[in-house]
Amino acid sequence: MDSTAQLREHAWVGDAVLALFARTWLLAHAPETKNARASLFELFTSNQFLSGSGEPTRVEAEIGSIYQSHGLDAAYSHIQASLLERFILTARNRGFQLSAIDGSKRFGDT
Repeated sequence: MDSTAQLREHAWVGDAVLALFARTWLLAHAPETKNARASLFELFTSNQFLSGSGEPTRVEAEIGSIYQSHGLDAAYSHIQASLLERFILTARNRGFQLSAIDGSKRFGDT
């Protein structure tokens, strides 16, 4: 398999992992209105947002590669470390209300 095909496969998986992270995180931290969550989900997973961390396919591929090598917890930790803070700032700058967040906690901790 050539490197472009491998990159796309990792990105395809990474896109799904990012979507699961985003939906799960939004259920805990975003307003309960359907439109707010849908808009926030679209923001979090958009190529425009991801491009702030690099070329979107490569960002997703890195998530997919981590997931395939180290599992879901590692992929979630990577998303939290590399994307979540900027997502929160971007969402708040766009007027969305998110619940208080303790940045020292790992995703899923209570």
